[in-house]
Amino acid sequence: MLRNLLSLRQIAQRTISTASRRQFENKVSEKQKLFQEDNGIPVHLKGGVADALLYRATMILTVGGTAYAIYQLAMASLPKKQG
Repeated sequence: MLRNLLSLRQIAQRTISTASRRQFENKVSEKQKLFQEDNGIPVHLKGGVADALLYRATMILTVGGTAYAIYQLAMASLPKKQG
């Protein structure tokens, strides 16, 4: 019983300590070439479709928020008619 327990402990330690980590391909040089390319596209849009969607969503929220803030300021500054 004790031998089985010790062997189980040894196997568990071995699998945890020698587990290989995932190896990822280094893509830094590819990204550097993409972002340093002089093709007339702004750097904040060179990442592709995801960057374009994030940029547009940010602009829509910014313009919408600004318009809503101006509307609320106008409503707060104009007195309501009593009548």
